Amino acid sequence: GKVERKEGNADGKTLIEALDAILPPSRPTDKALRLPLQDVYKIGGIGTVPVGRVETGVLKPGCLVVFAPANITTEVKSVEMHHEALTEAVPGDNVGFNVKNVSVKELRRGYVAGDSKANPPKGAADFTAQVIVLNHPGQIANGYTPVLDCHTAHIACKFAEIKEKVDRRSGKTTEECPKFIKSGDAAIVNLVPSKPLCVESFSEFPP
Repeated sequence: GKVERKEGNADGKTLIEALDAILPPSRPTDKALRLPLQDVYKIGGIGTVPVGRVETGVLKPGCLVVFAPANITTEVKSVEMHHEALTEAVPGDNVGFNVKNVSVKELRRGYVAGDSKANPPKGAADFTAQVIVLNHPGQIANGYTPVLDCHTAHIACKFAEIKEKVDRRSGKTTEECPKFIKSGDAAIVNLVPSKPLCVESFSEFPP
């Protein structure tokens, strides 16, 4: 659009034109289903309704889902978003879905729903992570057990082995098997969850 003023003319895109030109992000519908549970409700006349956001894949009524790490498999009876029934839920959708023959007590926040037949989620006995210490009083050694927030799970994980210190920018190893790490350090650490936890690589299933 053109703008004419006493001080001089201006041209270019208007804000609305610029917004209209933005392409929506591609939704990872082609990946396996991952839906971390935010809550689980018991609704009279309907039954057990887990609630969460689809991160990857597609959730449809009739599909067999497995809840990791508890390894509970059941059929999805219906899927709703904002009190409207959906034929499918895609990444970004916050949905409630009704499941058969599972009590509210069996499911909890932090579990992850996936398709039981297509690359289902599983619990991890241990995992290796890049840890950056932003601000921590004192030193962190093997055995330190902070609470990790991973998707909707909230579970204490033990630093079983600090494998190496790495340069924060390049990722190159600066020290093998350090005795401790402190504020400002980045390290590769083997972590062991205190309770079953579903955690997967960021490259495959962010977050």
